[in-house]
Amino acid sequence: MILGFLENIVSTGNTFLWSYVLIVLLIAIGIYFTIRTNFVQFRFLGEMIRLLGEGAKKSTSKDSDGNVSSFQAFCISTASRVGTGNLAGVAIAIAIGGPGAVFWMWMLALVSASSGFVESTLAQIYKVKDKDGYRGGPAYYMEKALGMRGMGIVFSILITICFGLVFNSVQANTITLAFEHAFGIDRLVTGLILAILAAFVIFGGVKRVAKTSEIIVPVMAVAYLLVALFVIGKNISQVPAIFSLIIHSAFGLKEAVGGGMGIALMQGIKRGLFSNEAGMGSAPNAAATADVSHPVKQGFVQTLGVFTDTILICSATAFIILLSGAWTAKGLTGIQLTQAALSSQVGGWGNNFIALCIMLFAFSSIVGNYYYGESNIEFINTNKKWLFFYRIAVVAMVLMGSIAKVQVVWNMADLFMGSMALINLIAIVLLGKIAFAALKDYARQKKEGKDPVFTVNSIEGLKNVECWGEKLIEKE
Repeated sequence: MILGFLENIVSTGNTFLWSYVLIVLLIAIGIYFTIRTNFVQFRFLGEMIRLLGEGAKKSTSKDSDGNVSSFQAFCISTASRVGTGNLAGVAIAIAIGGPGAVFWMWMLALVSASSGFVESTLAQIYKVKDKDGYRGGPAYYMEKALGMRGMGIVFSILITICFGLVFNSVQANTITLAFEHAFGIDRLVTGLILAILAAFVIFGGVKRVAKTSEIIVPVMAVAYLLVALFVIGKNISQVPAIFSLIIHSAFGLKEAVGGGMGIALMQGIKRGLFSNEAGMGSAPNAAATADVSHPVKQGFVQTLGVFTDTILICSATAFIILLSGAWTAKGLTGIQLTQAALSSQVGGWGNNFIALCIMLFAFSSIVGNYYYGESNIEFINTNKKWLFFYRIAVVAMVLMGSIAKVQVVWNMADLFMGSMALINLIAIVLLGKIAFAALKDYARQKKEGKDPVFTVNSIEGLKNVECWGEKLIEKE
C-alpha cells in the first residue's frame, strides 16, 4: 500500500520540476558557502589529507580510548555514500544524459563540498554525549541552534525512512541481482545471508558499525580503484579524447540545441547528489560521532569524503564505461552497463568482480545507512524499544528488498533526498555563520602553531552546546 502510494507520487512527473528547484538551491548555496569560507574545500585540501591519516593512526593505536575516531566516522559516512550509486547510478547518468553528465557530477562535488564542510562542522558543534560516545546531525542542530525541534523531527522521520528502510532495500536488491547474474545464486538465499550479516552488525551498536566500516571501506575502494587504473592504463592513449568527449557533451552546441545539455546536467547533478550526499544532511550524522579536539577537524575530513566518492570512485566507473564504448550500446543501463563495460576490458572475471564490488559497496551502505536512522530514532525518542523495532524493520527491509522488484526506486530516492536536502539546506544557511566562525578560530590557532582546540567560548554567544565545555577540553 505504501509503495503503491509512493509510486503514484513519483510517476506524476512532479519530481522533474522538483529536481530543477533542488539543483538551483544546491548550486547557489554551494557557491555561497564556497565564497564565505574562502574556498575551504581547496584551500585546506592538504590539511584534510593530514587529518584523515592522523585519524587512521589513532583508530589502530593500542592506546585508543575506544571512542569513534575521526577516521572511523569518515568510514561510516563513506560506507553510506559509496554504494550502488557509484556503480549503477553513474551508469544510469551516462546512459540517459551522455558523457556530459560526468562533467556536471564533478562540478557538483567541487561546489557542494563546501556545504559538506558546513553541515559536518555544525554536527560536531551541537553533538550530544551518549553511552556509546557521541551522536548528532541535522536534527540536533535544528533543535539546539534554531530552537525548532519540530523541524528536527520531520527531518529525522525522512532520513530514517529514506536511508534506514528504502535505500537499504535498494542496496539489497542490487546485491542479489548482481549475484544471481554473476554466480546463479538464488536471490532468496543471498537475501537471507545479507539479513543475518546485517543483523549481526547493527545489533552491535555504533562501535561495531564503525569497526565494520573501517575494515570494508578501504579494501573495497582501493580494489576498485586499482582495477579502474588498470583499464585506464590499458587505454591511456584514449584518455585525452575521453576528457574532450565529456566536456564537449556538457557544453557542445549540438547538445544545447537538442536539449542534451539539460539532460546531462540534470542526470549529473541528480546522480552526484545521490552519491556524495553533500548538503543532504546524511553525512553529518556520522561526522558527529567522531572524538576530535575541534569541530572543524571533522568538517575537513567529511569534505574529503565528498571528493573520495565523486572525484575518485564515480570517476573510476565513468572512465571504465566511456573507455569501453559500452555506453553506446542500446538496452544497457545501470549495473548491467558497468558489468558489460568492465568485462569487455578485463575478460569474463570482470562480471564477477563487479558483483563482489557491489556486495561490499552495497553492504557497507546498509551498515552506514542503518546508523543514520539509529541516531535520528534516538533524537525522536530515547526509549530502547523504538530502536529495537527499527533494527527489526531494517533487517526485514533488507530481506524484502532482496527478492522484490523495485521499479520506482531511483525516483523515490530523488523524492526523499530532495525533501531531506531542502530542510537541511534551510538550516545550514541560517546557521552558516557559526561554521564560518569555527573555521576562523581553527585557522587562527593553526597560524599560531597550535593543534587547534575548541571550547564553548571559542565562538562568542554560542548557546545550547553540550560537549565543548572548558572542563571536558582540559580533561582531554
